Amino acid sequence: MEYAIIEASGRQFWVEPKKFIEFNRLILKIGSTILIRRVLFVKQKKNTLIGQPYLNNVVVKGVVSKHFLGPKILVFKMKPKKKYRKKIGHRQKLTRLLINKIE
Repeated sequence: MEYAIIEASGRQFWVEPKKFIEFNRLILKIGSTILIRRVLFVKQKKNTLIGQPYLNNVVVKGVVSKHFLGPKILVFKMKPKKKYRKKIGHRQKLTRLLINKIE
């Protein structure tokens, strides 16, 4: 089983070939290729590579498959006895990335 741990959008993700990951919206067209160079860890069948903090010779290749909105998060503010009520909703813009290979 081959996998890697990458850093993208300020978060760390466990990625495997032919799997999807979702993170904050990237300004790229659907179908475009992205190279992620911030690779922290790689596990292959025969060996393991650990970065300090990143690996220089490893790249994760992926394709942008979809742009979408995440689930709606509701925030409700109120002040007691003052009839102050405020309801705010937010949907985060996300990008789904298909990981092709770990090189």
